[in-house]
Amino acid sequence: MKWINHLAIAGATTALVAPALVPVALLGSTAPDWLEWVLEKLGGRKVKHRGVTHIVLYWAGGLAFALGLWDFHGILAAFAYGGLTHVLADSLTVSGVPFTPNAERRFHLFGGRLRTGNAGEYGIAWGIVGVCFVLAVLFKPGGGSGWYPFFYDWHGLYQSGVVDAKEWKDNRLKFF
Repeated sequence: MKWINHLAIAGATTALVAPALVPVALLGSTAPDWLEWVLEKLGGRKVKHRGVTHIVLYWAGGLAFALGLWDFHGILAAFAYGGLTHVLADSLTVSGVPFTPNAERRFHLFGGRLRTGNAGEYGIAWGIVGVCFVLAVLFKPGGGSGWYPFFYDWHGLYQSGVVDAKEWKDNRLKFF
């Protein structure tokens, strides 16, 4: 999958649970690819794409470890979650990913029918973003009142006297 789709999936799903951790999850969602470069520079030999950095068990184990361990504000868990979304998204493709370090066969979700860069990849990624957006709007915390990350209730803020009329008029049509 392309990086933009990895970023979209990890960002949208993380924003539903912990909006403050979106940047960390975005970093984690690209980590399996840039870690190949880091390992190559540190080890001095070429690292195969979708090899050691794309093992599903490593990322799932990292997430379980971070959730079970005291994790400072969930930062490690968000990074591992981003990496897990990356490898699971790559498992939808024809080439798949290894499930364990010694796996002889590749792991494929839903048959691994997608090709990198094709319309199906974008459809799935942005479909997930759309579902997350709908869920975010439907399940607004506090029954529709209060602060909601990324979607400010400018009218409510004006009515309660938090912002003045000029600020409300300037921002009422800004949705993000």
